[in-house]
Amino acid sequence: MPTHYAQAPDTYDSVLPLDAFRAAISTAVVSLNIQAHSPGAFQGALWGRAAGDVHVLGIAADAHSVHRTETLIREAPQHYFKFTLVERGAGLIVQGGRETALSSGDMTFYDTDRPYSLVCAADTRISVVMFPKELLGLPADLTARLTATKLGADSPVGAIVRPYVASLSSQISDMQAHPARRLCRGAIDMISALIEDGLGAQTTASPHGTLVGRVLAYIDEHLASPELSPPMIASAHFVSVRHLHAIFNDQGTTVSTVIRNRRLERCYDQLIDPRSGDRSVTAIALENGFVDAAHFSRTFRAHYGVPPSAVRPTRA
Repeated sequence: MPTHYAQAPDTYDSVLPLDAFRAAISTAVVSLNIQAHSPGAFQGALWGRAAGDVHVLGIAADAHSVHRTETLIREAPQHYFKFTLVERGAGLIVQGGRETALSSGDMTFYDTDRPYSLVCAADTRISVVMFPKELLGLPADLTARLTATKLGADSPVGAIVRPYVASLSSQISDMQAHPARRLCRGAIDMISALIEDGLGAQTTASPHGTLVGRVLAYIDEHLASPELSPPMIASAHFVSVRHLHAIFNDQGTTVSTVIRNRRLERCYDQLIDPRSGDRSVTAIALENGFVDAAHFSRTFRAHYGVPPSAVRPTRA
């Protein structure tokens, strides 16, 4: 079941001391080491929800720092991007040898597979969208050029993304699962557009990037086929299976993982859709390329933490 993190953001009914805040943040996103400037007096609040494997939350807190270390990455690898909008206050993002100062209105993103630090000044409020890296659909060598940098500071794309993400994080706790999921997908599309805008012509000039995009589109078009496999994809794109695997290794994933996760995402979208209420879980699984209902149920639970039946809308 999608997780709700806390109360309405404007009231801060759930103000947390440092230890509780640390536990809540690590549960809501990824395992983190959180330190406060004044541990005994620290107060923080968070709100939001998970819509499948996309997490949207808001955070308001006293001065603190967040660290994703090599040790935490080894102990709990999680292949996500985190997009952050500073709504109030100031901070500093550090990753990959870059340090970027952030102030109110600034946006950035970073990779949970690589160490990073986010330092927040006192009375800071941020909105965060965390999502699987593969949903971005951009090559790792290109996205690495923009992690821990300011995005869309003066661009028209940034002017659209900024209020959308702020509004989504404030309102998502009160939404039904299906519209929340669709709006989260919209946020990822907008974030992707913002990053592409920052990369400029590099996204279209890169043969690697073009191939990744074509392969992902092909996978989406053929998810319903149980025969979808690395050899089938490689043959359709006139590349060797080895080269195909190398491309996805660069992305920090595998071809089979992308196929499985995209099938799970499509199943999740259909399971939470009230219009699919009369279709069985098995029918939805089989229509999206799974060949065994029991295997699908185990895979779904392992990915989302709940069985497929748990995300279905409750009938009145």
